[in-house]
Amino acid sequence: MLDFCGQTMQIESPDSDASAMRASLDAHFEETDGLVCESEPQVPALFISDMDSTMIGQECIDELADFAGLKDRIADITERAMQGELDFEQALRERVGLLEGLSIEAIDQCLAGRIQPMPGSKVLVQTLKKLGCRTVLVTGGFHHFADPVAEWLGFEEVVGNRLEVADRKLTGGLVGGIVDSSVKKGTLQSIMAELAEGATSLATGDGANDIPMLEAATYGIAYHAKPKARAAANGWINRGDLTSVLRLLGIPEKDWVRD
Repeated sequence: MLDFCGQTMQIESPDSDASAMRASLDAHFEETDGLVCESEPQVPALFISDMDSTMIGQECIDELADFAGLKDRIADITERAMQGELDFEQALRERVGLLEGLSIEAIDQCLAGRIQPMPGSKVLVQTLKKLGCRTVLVTGGFHHFADPVAEWLGFEEVVGNRLEVADRKLTGGLVGGIVDSSVKKGTLQSIMAELAEGATSLATGDGANDIPMLEAATYGIAYHAKPKARAAANGWINRGDLTSVLRLLGIPEKDWVRD
């Protein structure tokens, strides 16, 4: 399936070589949104998504770092981690450590003034929920941000990291285990094990730590993604907003929830 500015086109391959199909589409239709799959797409039973730069337009830790006067330094680490150049857990702990002493009021200010949903995100989540899909927000970011974002958009469940707080200030540490790429993939797999045989899954993400989740999903869609994530996924959105996911799944606009 390819989407050209809201017009969806289906292309059939003469064989089952998905890699060759993908290479051909990339060569001839680079500025499109697409999905390569073995059968007609269907409404998934599970939708699981990354948050930063996927469901929202920002990297929360980078914006929070701005309140500590460290945005450039921390943003550089974030970018390298999302490109797959750094170990995710090490990079996360390093960035959180730099925020030691920051007041938690900065989180509220950041949420109110800087964090914005990605265009089409609420329509995507609400439409899939209406059609019976279970929705999960899974992030290498933090519950302080993910919980409000999930409420804004309509996600039913949240999996994320927890910042350690003492005397209303960040300690520079984390509470509990780290949500990394293996946890994202494991969350998808554990939920799918609970669902009926033959159920399908949809995952969206943009960075290297999303790759195992994207690969494990029936429809793994890389959203304006880093090159490694885009190459690993069987779906991609290069030009549209998140409603392009609905088009690629063949869900007609008359069924979209726009409230």
